[in-house]
Amino acid sequence: MLKASLVVITTLFTYLLFWPVAIDPVSWDAPVSQGYTGSFQQNDLLKDIEEIELSDTHGPEGLALINGEIYMATREGWILRYNESTGVITKVVNTLGSPLGLAVDANNNLIIADAYKGLLSMSLDGELTLLTNSYDGLPLEYIDDLDITADGKIYFSDASGKFGAEKYGGTYPSSLLDILEHGGHGRLLVYNPADQTTHVVIDGLNFANGVATAEDSSFVFVVETGSYRIHKYWLQGEKAGTSDILIDNLPGFPDNIVRGRAGRFWVGLVSPRNKELDTMSSVPLMRKILQRLPKSMSPAAQAYSHVFAMDKDGNVLTSLQDPKGMYHTNTGAVETDDWLYISSLHAANLGRISKKRAGIQ
Repeated sequence: MLKASLVVITTLFTYLLFWPVAIDPVSWDAPVSQGYTGSFQQNDLLKDIEEIELSDTHGPEGLALINGEIYMATREGWILRYNESTGVITKVVNTLGSPLGLAVDANNNLIIADAYKGLLSMSLDGELTLLTNSYDGLPLEYIDDLDITADGKIYFSDASGKFGAEKYGGTYPSSLLDILEHGGHGRLLVYNPADQTTHVVIDGLNFANGVATAEDSSFVFVVETGSYRIHKYWLQGEKAGTSDILIDNLPGFPDNIVRGRAGRFWVGLVSPRNKELDTMSSVPLMRKILQRLPKSMSPAAQAYSHVFAMDKDGNVLTSLQDPKGMYHTNTGAVETDDWLYISSLHAANLGRISKKRAGIQ
């Protein structure tokens, strides 16, 4: 009996220490979380969020406005169009991939960051054109978000050059691998439609995510989800070609960033930070062991609704939350005259809240 027990214990010990896993964790020091304090003081301003039913599709992660109508990208690959006045939702086209971030070019084409297919352009009648899906001879397997400058250049994020979204079971599972490894596989790139070239702007990011450009095209923001921060890369002026960390040590995992109105930029936090993961940041072996455990034993993302607005200098203007997380995994927000539409990674429907009720001028 004792011998059998020793065999079991030895086998389990060997498995936990040596079984091959996809990640090769890198040691880093996660900043000490300040939690929901200061500018992020806890509130329930999102508790009255409304939901617009999407029927047979879900997860409206990317949102954009064209001619007063809201376009959204969903988990089943659909690009939907929602008319705010009539309430009608129309299926425009299915990319047959995994569309995430959306932006609109000067010709009212919807530019789509599709994690499986690449950078796509969609005309108003739903015709899709591939812009790019590779760089330097290698495939781009996790294009995540994008925005466009006045000269038509498309700045977009390659979330992970190692953990491709389709190869590793989808956008969410692959994001967890990249964040857990913390190997700096993400990049910000720029595609120029004029000559169809692509260049790297920033590399070494830990899960490069949301992208937003300035209204005057003087800078571009890129979200680094795995390090809880946002970078500002200067495109014009004395600091052109350099970058700053705009805002750091966020209380949750930041996702998309969208340019709003009145100088606002909206950021979605998909879930609060996890204390156990932060504690393991400097202990790669523990993160590797964690990857070998059953998923039921891994730290779970907490449902918590949260979007916030900041200005171009990273000053937090407003923070909208619902600690109960009734409309969860928020990825960003888009403004119309009267409403703030809130996107989500996993929610069944599209969320929105009255700007008046939320205190947004």
